[in-house]
Amino acid sequence: MSQDTPTRILRDQHRNILKIADVLEEVLSLEPEPGAFDYEAIADCVSFIRLYADALHHGKEEDLLFPELENVGMSRHAGPIAVMLHEHEQGRAYAGAMAESLPSARSGDEQAQRRLANAGHGYIALIRSHILKEDNILFNMADQMIDASACRSLCAAYDGVCQRQFDGCTVSELEGILDRLVEKYPDA
Repeated sequence: MSQDTPTRILRDQHRNILKIADVLEEVLSLEPEPGAFDYEAIADCVSFIRLYADALHHGKEEDLLFPELENVGMSRHAGPIAVMLHEHEQGRAYAGAMAESLPSARSGDEQAQRRLANAGHGYIALIRSHILKEDNILFNMADQMIDASACRSLCAAYDGVCQRQFDGCTVSELEGILDRLVEKYPDA
């Protein structure tokens, strides 16, 4: 894929988001005794999901890519953009449920542990399906619909977003969380 397409950086970020889903799935499957999850790893996954997948990545889509697609005639209220926006909200709900369940789950509350695991598995299934749709449908449409000039502006705006901090973390620091988790869970 060309370096300067409207979706190249977003596709690259998808690979990282899929890696965190794989790690989360591995962590949730490793239960040496009931409720004995690696809560630190889950907390890191939730932070990565909220800051990298949502604030950084979905922020770029919602604030930059989707408005550009609207400029070239795609509806925000129907079709692919509407579906993606709905799924972003679902992902936020799953991440929120994981974050809310985590303290009680750590302290041994079995219901919270189940809620945590269910929300984690829900997020994993959602994000895999979501990325498949974006990579194979919406992003292909975007690459065809957005002209070179708009692409240059969009890519510059993406770069600007990557210079920000997300809850005090740089993109590099967030990617460092992912690297540590992948190193800890190499089978993920």
